[in-house]
Amino acid sequence: MINTISLTDFRNHNMCRIQTHGRRNIIITGPNGAGKTAILEAVSMLSGERGMRGAGMGDVARFDGAGGFCVFANLDDETEISVQYTGGDANRRAKIDGDNAALSELARHVRVVWITPREDRLFVDSATDRRAFFDRLCASFDATHPGRTARLSKLLSERAYALKSGADARWIDALDIQIAGVAVAVAVARIQYAGELNYFLSRCAVSVSGMVEKMLIDGMSAGDAERSYLEYLKQNRVLVGDKMVLDGPHKSDFGVFNNELKLPAHLTSTGQQKTAIIDLILAHAKLVHTKTGHSPIILLDEAAAHLDKNARTNMFQALGASNAQVWATGLDPEIFADIKDAVFVACENGEISNIVCAE
Repeated sequence: MINTISLTDFRNHNMCRIQTHGRRNIIITGPNGAGKTAILEAVSMLSGERGMRGAGMGDVARFDGAGGFCVFANLDDETEISVQYTGGDANRRAKIDGDNAALSELARHVRVVWITPREDRLFVDSATDRRAFFDRLCASFDATHPGRTARLSKLLSERAYALKSGADARWIDALDIQIAGVAVAVAVARIQYAGELNYFLSRCAVSVSGMVEKMLIDGMSAGDAERSYLEYLKQNRVLVGDKMVLDGPHKSDFGVFNNELKLPAHLTSTGQQKTAIIDLILAHAKLVHTKTGHSPIILLDEAAAHLDKNARTNMFQALGASNAQVWATGLDPEIFADIKDAVFVACENGEISNIVCAE
């Protein structure tokens, strides 16, 4: 858990420091544009990723990115971690206890998952968005998963270029071999994660569908699946309108089924979809704690959206039982008045005030 977090020149925050006082729930309220979501975005960057908005670093830093920014946190085990961007063409840098570290090493200390208003449409938007969401969850347990999905995308782009430019068949053979190996590794990680997540789910169930995933689910060994997919790649070396038409893990999808209503999630109401997403995050938090012993950090931007009072109260009670630390934003502090074990932070114009603890 985070004990203290400090933001310097981050979005509209000049300097911002929040102490959690060991509480499980950090509730940040204030008007639109006050900088509430920016605080969650800063927390999300402590995982080593680009942040929950996926913005360019120059857009995150104040003053048009010229001066950079810094996010610093002290954790409950007294570890100090930070992410810094110095502006210009420099990349983000991480530090752990004052020493330079790879960004990927931050995930060993904080495991962050988030729900923003964008995720409220998870079940009705494109498969691309669902893959990105579940791949991010999968990465909580497999640090190499993001690298594999990025490499798969890069290899597919290289293959499309090679086909378009009429490259030597041996070059394409080499690419296909690499693609097949990475594709199966990506599919295996997704299937394993979905299975483990379902252990902690009762009201809904997660499934993953796709060409390679189906091979594995139907009992094919990883080696046989790799050979089968490689043969498919060799037989499909065509372009349609200068684009490569190819199936594989880059086209796979995740499905969520509501067990109580006996309906796919995308056919349920907006409130029921939001509840299903919360159930997924709760299950993920329990899985993180079971497998790693760490308490995950859950970010809920506009946490009250689509939830009535009872649903909101039940959500925070369930989150509290999952050993997670929850950072949530909302417009009105009164709607969170019944949340226990909380710190309430008022935010306005990039400034914070009125930090109040609730028993």
